[in-house]
Amino acid sequence: MNPWFGKILVLFGIVSTVAIRAPHGRRHGKIKIVENRMGSLEIGLLTLMWITMMILPILAIFTPVFSFADYGLYPIPFAIGVVCLTAGLWLFYRSHADLGENWSVSLEIHDGHKLVTHGVYERIRHPMYTANFLQAVAQAFLLDNWIAGPSCFVAFLLLFTLRVGAEEGMMMEKFGEEYARYKSGTKSLIPYIW
Repeated sequence: MNPWFGKILVLFGIVSTVAIRAPHGRRHGKIKIVENRMGSLEIGLLTLMWITMMILPILAIFTPVFSFADYGLYPIPFAIGVVCLTAGLWLFYRSHADLGENWSVSLEIHDGHKLVTHGVYERIRHPMYTANFLQAVAQAFLLDNWIAGPSCFVAFLLLFTLRVGAEEGMMMEKFGEEYARYKSGTKSLIPYIW
């Protein structure tokens, strides 16, 4: 297959991700933060995700920097990538929309913070992580480069492993028994499974 099919979809994913998040970022800038737990580990993890999800793919697509690691694009991985990208972008949009004013990029509690348990949060506690997981898988299948393709998946695994515990701890402190009940009735990433 022509590798540009996958590259164009990866670029579409990058632009869509930015377009989905931008209005929430602007709105978040107007909210009073009560508690912020952004430390150096979180800054490093978020930066790594940004580099592997945005910068490395753009370098692989538009420069010869990683061309030594290119390989062919094939129909079955391409189809899997399209499905994962579509599902990931939809879930990314829904999770932001369902969170509304409760969204933030970092671990923080703001004035009037509420526990969201409706929409996609009804079955999944961390649908935004699930969306990132799907987008990382899509990038690995659509971007025919052994470095830029799977790099986001590796960064996601680090982010999820090192951050979700702190996030759940913060939610437990803020919402107590209400969060414990919510946690017992949902799965972390994949409904009914994980």
